[in-house]
Amino acid sequence: MSTSPTFGIIGLGTMGENLALNLMDHGTRVAVWNLETEWTDRFVAAHPDVVGCKTLAELVKALPRPRRMLMMIKAGAPVDLTLEKLAPLLEPGDVVIDGGNSWFKDTQRREAAWREKGLHFVGMGVSGGSEGARRGPSMMPGGPKASWEVLGPTLESIAAKSKHGACVAYVGPDGAGHFVKMVHNGIEYGDMQLIAEVYDVLRRAFGYDAGRIAETFEAWNKGPLDSFLLELSATVLRVRDGKTGAPLVDKVLDVAGQKGTGKWSAQVALDLGVPIPTINAAIDARLMSTLKTERVAASRLYAGPKTKVDPSLLEAMPRALYAAKLCSYAQGMALIAAGSREWKWGVDLKEMARIWTGGCIIRARLLEDVMRAFARHADLPNLLVDEDVRRAVGEGEASLRALVGGAQAAGVAVPALAASLAYFDGYRTAELPQNLTQAQRDAFGAHTYQRNDEASPPFVHTEWLKP
Repeated sequence: MSTSPTFGIIGLGTMGENLALNLMDHGTRVAVWNLETEWTDRFVAAHPDVVGCKTLAELVKALPRPRRMLMMIKAGAPVDLTLEKLAPLLEPGDVVIDGGNSWFKDTQRREAAWREKGLHFVGMGVSGGSEGARRGPSMMPGGPKASWEVLGPTLESIAAKSKHGACVAYVGPDGAGHFVKMVHNGIEYGDMQLIAEVYDVLRRAFGYDAGRIAETFEAWNKGPLDSFLLELSATVLRVRDGKTGAPLVDKVLDVAGQKGTGKWSAQVALDLGVPIPTINAAIDARLMSTLKTERVAASRLYAGPKTKVDPSLLEAMPRALYAAKLCSYAQGMALIAAGSREWKWGVDLKEMARIWTGGCIIRARLLEDVMRAFARHADLPNLLVDEDVRRAVGEGEASLRALVGGAQAAGVAVPALAASLAYFDGYRTAELPQNLTQAQRDAFGAHTYQRNDEASPPFVHTEWLKP
């Protein structure tokens, strides 16, 4: 390890502390600063090799040029306030990373302002939670390409490692890194909801208890569905409540929170005109969960159907879940591609799938399918048209239809599974009913339409409501 600090950490919450320790483990001595000085004192007392700084000026002075600093602080105003204090202390070529979940347009604004000062601002998505930060996260840095040359070796040293290499790569200019992390979190929302819906079918339609569902998930996790989230779900289902001895998950209130990145994905998708129904369904499911009092009251008014679920669905469920997940990932990759085109980032979709194979929350075996697809065709219009993905979805299509139909017949809500199926059916359909939608729009609002029997048709209007 170097005798002098060569990397600065701003913010000593759990993520900041663990990334600092990760850096130290890999031979990079760090200097740290936190707004609450007692946090700095406590951290340095526990880790004497760390250099504690009482002020930002002291932190800057402790580092060699070009200075490299990572902020792990709350997104929003705190980032701007810290940057405002930090910028006058720095010199051209110095690099500051925002490793929080910042809104990518804020990152674009900040990067442009710092570029005018000759300073490098990097917006970097960090996935893997506190354990990932300590042992190796997946990281998505965006900003000036020159900054990657300064940061690359150090970030590669602390990143998670999979058989495909270090789980970090330069994403693209200005806000590209935070945009990709935002979509990663949207995919994460979808993945979690798909697993929760399968859990609910097993619980309510088949009467499985938490332990049996854990066994089922563990068995599935040995095959194509192998993923961190499925493994995590099995682990969670096995934890017992210290008070009652019952599965602890059965004592958890069914109200899910969200921090905003999933909602951002939905908002940006609408702006860019990209359908992401599985991710949207996951967001809606969390919102529906917050209506707990209303749902309890409504449950007394509606008994629901008494339909029994076909036992053969049990065998079909893993294939159905795999197909649904592929449809969800297809939506996320399409959103990244659209953002890359809109802001001219040049994001490499194969690389994004690669750096998600380790460290991050959505790491899963199916990402190898995604990698291969974009390795074959970098400009693939949609993951669903890749030959291997097409084959996998085709093998699970009937199972997904059976699962969605069976769950709905039994009155078990499966909005994300149904949304994945609807996305697949919509994307594979040559003619959708929006011909009627457009005719309606023209009839009541003179919004015009194009004919389908002409080459390069102009927009025309018809007086549909003539007497």
